[in-house]
Amino acid sequence: MRVAVIGGNGQLGTDAAEAFSREGHEVFRLAHSDIEVSDLGSVRGCLDRAQPQLVINTSAMHHVENCEKDPGAAFAVNALGPRNLALAARDTGATLMHVSTDYVFDGLKRTPYLEDDLALPLNVYGCSKLAGEHFVRSATEKHFILRTSAIYGKSPCRAKGGLNFVELMLKLARERGEVRVVDSEFVSPTSTVELARQMVGLSVTEHYGLYHATAEGSCSWFEFAREIFSMTDTPVSLKVASSSEFPAKVPRPQYSVLENHRLKSHGLNIFDSWQNALRNYLGSRVAKAPAHAIA
Repeated sequence: MRVAVIGGNGQLGTDAAEAFSREGHEVFRLAHSDIEVSDLGSVRGCLDRAQPQLVINTSAMHHVENCEKDPGAAFAVNALGPRNLALAARDTGATLMHVSTDYVFDGLKRTPYLEDDLALPLNVYGCSKLAGEHFVRSATEKHFILRTSAIYGKSPCRAKGGLNFVELMLKLARERGEVRVVDSEFVSPTSTVELARQMVGLSVTEHYGLYHATAEGSCSWFEFAREIFSMTDTPVSLKVASSSEFPAKVPRPQYSVLENHRLKSHGLNIFDSWQNALRNYLGSRVAKAPAHAIA
């Protein structure tokens, strides 16, 4: 299968491209320099040349504060971008797999969200991503929409200074010896390697539609950090940060845990617990790092 990965040099896109390549698919990695998703002409031209059978959209404007400052740019990338990809994919006969977010919910439910739960975003980022979902669903029948949560992977996340949460925690521990993390926000930390494997498994089916796709279980950011330090035997003083220490510039859901209900209903869920996925990530990190770089 010919697969075009939009954002193929990003944190998730890199692992998605590698996962499909390992399965023998012909993969085209498309970076921002190759395709401008907010421009329909650019999208059509790029996909016409590549002629993919599957288009995977991992591109997004996901810096929450920047989205709030520039809603026009956020909607251009996160809403019109998916629309353009859906239209072009439909016209070339390709399937579109689009990655969305847990931030489409307001976090008031306090039990894991199902695909059919009402989406009520709290900020521009969430609104723009939800609009993108609607555009995809209305533009093409052959689509998969995957909502995920708190992803981390080996490739740098440019919007977050190149560090995912795991690497940031280890860096702060080395530099400061004390780390303070909030325990009021709950997520399902998800490895991009596992998410990419799930994307491969789903792509060979025709069970189109909306899916939640996260690691099993949930934790607060504080609990996530504690597990990181425990698994790496990192000497650090970890403390709970008060809400006043890191005041939110933009409203965020306090609880955005997703239940992979639809994947499970089709017998397609491959996700392990978030703890096991973290252990695998840390193991591969140590195995690939030179001795002087190991935390």
